[in-house]
Amino acid sequence: MEEKTIVCISCYYKGYDFMDEMKALGNKIILVTSENLKEKNWPWHAIEETFYMPELKPSVWNLEHLIQGFSHLMKTRKVDAVVALDDYDVEKAALIRETFRIPGMGQTTHRYFRDKLAMRQKAKDSGISVPEFTAVFNDDEVNSFVERVPAPWVLKPRSEASASGIKKITSQEQLHEALNLLGEERHLFLLESFKPGDVYHVDSLTFNKEIVFTSASKYLAPPMQVSHEGGVFRSKTLGRYSEEFKALEEINARVLSNFGLLNGATHTEFIRGKEDKKWYFLETSSRVGGAHIPDLVEASSNINIWREWAKIEDALLRDKSYTISPPTGYYSGLIIALIKDKEPNYSNFECEEVVKFLPIDHHVGIVYKSNDAAIIQERLDSAADKIQAEMLNILPPKVRS
Repeated sequence: MEEKTIVCISCYYKGYDFMDEMKALGNKIILVTSENLKEKNWPWHAIEETFYMPELKPSVWNLEHLIQGFSHLMKTRKVDAVVALDDYDVEKAALIRETFRIPGMGQTTHRYFRDKLAMRQKAKDSGISVPEFTAVFNDDEVNSFVERVPAPWVLKPRSEASASGIKKITSQEQLHEALNLLGEERHLFLLESFKPGDVYHVDSLTFNKEIVFTSASKYLAPPMQVSHEGGVFRSKTLGRYSEEFKALEEINARVLSNFGLLNGATHTEFIRGKEDKKWYFLETSSRVGGAHIPDLVEASSNINIWREWAKIEDALLRDKSYTISPPTGYYSGLIIALIKDKEPNYSNFECEEVVKFLPIDHHVGIVYKSNDAAIIQERLDSAADKIQAEMLNILPPKVRS
């Protein structure tokens, strides 16, 4: 079997299972990552070579230097695929593919999975409901928007991951002040109507334009709230035959089809309006969800998204078919919170529904599994009460969904 060479790009520590599976399938892995991640527990047994990039600021590299370095790499190595392991790496990988004519998502399509303004416009043009929004390039357009759409609004970075950098705005004066503070970076933001409601995430796998696996879950506290106010991050999977699951499966398929996704893993978020009960598209990304969401998905379905994504990439490289096992139908729950101690004492959390305790410094992290959705809710509520009363740190946790 011919060995294929895959370059994995990541400015964040993730993708262990992906690289391990790729190696097991008979491929050669080259990792390009940030210098400050040298000491992380990467799957060194699976990685042939590693190249390090200095960060200009968190998650940002000099793209010209990246291309120069990749050009040097290509002199003596035939690269068959370039894979972005984190949200911040999608544009890096797309630039490399375009420059060196490597198959995969290019720079036009990648914007729909990275740029929140582009993805909102694409969803709107495709007849998919989105919260009302506007670019903030032009003062007159901004003024027209705020006169037409009542406050509150949210000022969002177009290219940040999760809830990073989002500001809730409650008045025109506050908005003008915020826009002035952005200065020359103003064009990197968008303004959107704040839509109260429940937030959901859909994690899926696509092979040759066909969605082969879907998991749908509900956040019990919106990521924006946890990011800004601190507290406990919780999510639970939905029953595969529930009304919510079916609605999310349908709208997720519409998003991925209209956005032009051909292959790979996606993490997409939707909100159900509190008042009108309508489903609204929030954002999508062509990567595996963060914040240990893959552990949540695997507990309920027995599907490891990272490993299945590797199998999809391998099938594409070798022009062979791909099939996935039918998912199991358990309910699962995930809870993560920043705590005062480096290592939590889990003795008070042990129960038969625990699948695993997550090894994250200064965090509590627990994954539950059960045949009963009510038991999962009870476990998540009980754990949240214990954490809030005895362990929680006052700083907001850094959760990347």
